[in-house]
Amino acid sequence: MNTTIATPPAETVNGIDVAAVKQLVANVEQDPAAGITNWRVVSNWQGQTWSRAHVEEYGMSGEKVERQFTIDIDEPHELGGSNRFANPQEMLLAALNACMIVGYAAQCALMGITLTHLEIETKGDIDLRGFFGLSKDVKPGYDALNYTVHIAGDGTPEQFAQVHEAVMQTSPNFHNVSRQVALRPEFVVM
Repeated sequence: MNTTIATPPAETVNGIDVAAVKQLVANVEQDPAAGITNWRVVSNWQGQTWSRAHVEEYGMSGEKVERQFTIDIDEPHELGGSNRFANPQEMLLAALNACMIVGYAAQCALMGITLTHLEIETKGDIDLRGFFGLSKDVKPGYDALNYTVHIAGDGTPEQFAQVHEAVMQTSPNFHNVSRQVALRPEFVVM
């Protein structure tokens, strides 16, 4: 008699392999060095206000993982650009939203909550007097960002509130944008 042991299908919630995420969490809990990631982007000027960012790899647990992406960034006509691509501020807001979306989807998946809708709208104001150096009293960036999360699924309001709190505590880009991050410049004139 030939018996085959069937492997149970992976539990996937919101498109996320829950077992794989739980295993990664366990690995990092057991070996904190396994949770160290390294991120790198190289951006090159393309002319006018256009830049192209290149993503070639990231590091995880001391291993390099190859990736090949380019991200083009420009400015609107009114700010000297050609208006071909989203500008740096829009990319910053998109990166914040995207990071939080990952958090909401993953936290919900880990709790067994199936999402039917997830949308984040983020907005803020920048006074160009700061950007142009016209006033030392005006910051060149945002004073505040306002965001609204629209979420729906089979979770209870209490579960969604728990997910929301977890995302605000664990989202890397929420952390990066909401707190001061040290920048250590190195300037090379060629």
